[in-house]
Amino acid sequence: MDKGQKFYITTPIYYVNARPHIGHAYTTLVCDAIARRKRMLGFDTFFLTGTDEHGQKIERSAAAAGKTPKQFADEVSALFRGLFERMNITNNDFIRTTEPRHERGVQQLFRVLKDNGFIYKGNYTGQYCVSDEMFIESTEPGAKCPECGRTTETVSEENYYFKLSAFADKLLKYYEEHPEFIRPESRRNEVMAFVRGGLRDLSISRSTFKWGVPVPGDPKHIVYVWLDALINYLTAIGYGSEDAEEQKKFGRYWPANVQMIGKEIIRFHCVYWPAFLMAAGLPLPGSVIAHGWLLFEESKMSKTRGNIVRAETVIDVLGNDALRYFLLREIVFGQDGSFSFDALVQRYNSDLANDLGNLASRTLTMITRYFNGSVPYPSSTVAYKEADETIKKQAQAVIGEYTQLFDDYQFSRALECAWTLIGAVNKYLVEQEPWIVAEKEGEENKARLATILYTAAEALRIVTALAHPVLPESTGRIWNQLGLGEISRFDLRTLQWAQLPLGGRLGKVEPVFPRADKSAIERMQTMEQERSASAPNTPATESAKPAAATALAAAPTATPATAPQAAPAATNNKISIDDFLKVELRVGVVKVAEKVKGADKLLRLEVDIGTEVRQLVAGIALAYEPEALIGRKVVIVANLQPRKLRGLESNGMIVAASVGDDGKPVLAGFLEDVPIGAKLK
Repeated sequence: MDKGQKFYITTPIYYVNARPHIGHAYTTLVCDAIARRKRMLGFDTFFLTGTDEHGQKIERSAAAAGKTPKQFADEVSALFRGLFERMNITNNDFIRTTEPRHERGVQQLFRVLKDNGFIYKGNYTGQYCVSDEMFIESTEPGAKCPECGRTTETVSEENYYFKLSAFADKLLKYYEEHPEFIRPESRRNEVMAFVRGGLRDLSISRSTFKWGVPVPGDPKHIVYVWLDALINYLTAIGYGSEDAEEQKKFGRYWPANVQMIGKEIIRFHCVYWPAFLMAAGLPLPGSVIAHGWLLFEESKMSKTRGNIVRAETVIDVLGNDALRYFLLREIVFGQDGSFSFDALVQRYNSDLANDLGNLASRTLTMITRYFNGSVPYPSSTVAYKEADETIKKQAQAVIGEYTQLFDDYQFSRALECAWTLIGAVNKYLVEQEPWIVAEKEGEENKARLATILYTAAEALRIVTALAHPVLPESTGRIWNQLGLGEISRFDLRTLQWAQLPLGGRLGKVEPVFPRADKSAIERMQTMEQERSASAPNTPATESAKPAAATALAAAPTATPATAPQAAPAATNNKISIDDFLKVELRVGVVKVAEKVKGADKLLRLEVDIGTEVRQLVAGIALAYEPEALIGRKVVIVANLQPRKLRGLESNGMIVAASVGDDGKPVLAGFLEDVPIGAKLK
């Protein structure tokens, strides 16, 4: 490994007044995917996460629970560590702000800031939000916090102040000269507007409570939690240590390359944090990247709504990789994204079970069957066709495009790019029909079969290598089935076409992504309800302060004071909106299409609607050839009572227009790409 290439990435440290939920998992697994990829690219990678454990809110929460602050923090921090271990997160360290190494580093930086002339003592009277551990601009008693809306408390106390006002011009100059420092662009503009509005000196100590790091030389004060917490990025890699190896580590890894945060804490990380570092004479991180909120049915998470979703629920039912793939593929990074169990299962079945899982299973099973489990030798002459070259060229293009998109933090588009290759190879196999070729005699047919299966297997290998940082467990299994050993040791910099060893022995071929039926959604919903009901009713179940906040929420359910009025009766052959909403229309993709014996107009279809595959019988045989429908997206009525046609049960109805005097059916479709299982409204 080239020791000249280092990469240091951090998550925000998570505040221990909240049990970990899927929002925390999102931030952490994004960083984990980046770290895994960097390691595969040869970088000396250090990945940090941890917990923020000081502050007035923790002190009060612990007292309410009948515990000491340390006991309280120990319990919740252990929940985060346990979740990340279960998620197989590859962090190099887990920092806690209650550790002695952290306290030493905080006091060291405080001394440096004071010695450099940027700290002075003064008095403060104003409004303070305990929930967000934040002073606010308003001087009106009882003013609402602009972040969380809670009522603030009036605080009057002696404080140490940091001369933040001295850094406005320096920060603006740095933002202009380093546009990559704040990402995305919208957050950069937001921060610059805030700084241009003027900066006031910042209170950086408290003296009305004791749960925090004592100010060096003045122990009646503790360091303000937001200064304390931010310094974890330094103390975890040795800042403030007298140990030579720790000092060497700090010199090696600081500054951080990427600091990943939720958008709600951008001011702390992009205004206060760089000002502290400038005042201490330390270099600034390469990029602070603010992602959006993870929402549940379009609303923020709330304990009172009872809609906190735990990562463990998804892991228990579908596994780690299902959660990882959904969050990175479904959510456009940097924007708010939506989570639901229904969408999760649809994406899992469509992309993982049907696409990647199906490609791996059918390709490796045929190699096992037709070539005794050895990678076949492709022909470059008589048995080589243009279709093979097309797959090769697309694979080479995908390597480059995926790399560019992923390294630009466009995870959803990168995965979409990789899946275009999966789709192309699945279509290639349908068109080339290796199972038919295998039945034909002669060396030319044998060579053709070898070429088809090698082409499919090599494309599978390339997708597997690219997707490994996102799907570490399942791609590891596919890599082993390809007979290639430990995937994490593969040098991703060398990835190119034709690296699959000819004659190599496959491993045991087993399904990687078993399909999830609709009961998976019900099981996850039930598990969430049971976990919510059994969770202790302590402040530790409330939502997190901004240092850890990645919001996840569901729309509240309200009980009306009075029963709603009945919808007006339909008149003039018109139906009410309530009647229309009873019809469930879903997008599906045709997996199987064949003519029904003895019926000229009927086709038997198998349509994947995300949560299950439905058999339908449709009267469209005169308008569509069966093979032309394979892979086509259609609209079906999904909640019709089953009925039998020619002895076949039809579970739904396909939607089509009736065109011309003869009523020719024309299937409904879309100009844009619509995911399988999407509902029409």
